[in-house]
Amino acid sequence: MAAKTSSRGTGAGKAGTARKKTEKSTVVLRTSENIGEVFIADDVVANIAALAAQEVEGVSSVAPSATGEMMNKVGLRNASTSSKGVKAEILGGVVRIGIALVVKYGYPVPSIGQQVQAKVQNAVENMTGLKVNDVNVRVIGVDVN
Repeated sequence: MAAKTSSRGTGAGKAGTARKKTEKSTVVLRTSENIGEVFIADDVVANIAALAAQEVEGVSSVAPSATGEMMNKVGLRNASTSSKGVKAEILGGVVRIGIALVVKYGYPVPSIGQQVQAKVQNAVENMTGLKVNDVNVRVIGVDVN
């Protein structure tokens, strides 16, 4: 399976006006001469990682990043910043993931981190066919409720 990265731009506007482009990193998953190509955006990989992390017992939540939270409050959203506290980078068919978590009180942080790494790697590799090289977990809080 050959993988290459590309950027897709979308724009909206009338003739004669400047078009606003939103850049998203995508990777080709499959190519077929008869039908075409299948792309996956890094935001999709980040969402898969966030959902997988939330399935681990002891994880209270996937924490929103400060930048993403601020962007959402003012009504702006940057495609490269995940509002769910997960960042996924796809380079040459290899994925690097960074994820920020809040852990429930009473659960061992090192064990939760390792379980999240394994769960996220398994979910992303099974759903996308891409190889996960890194899953970096940051515990940024403890939920005492």
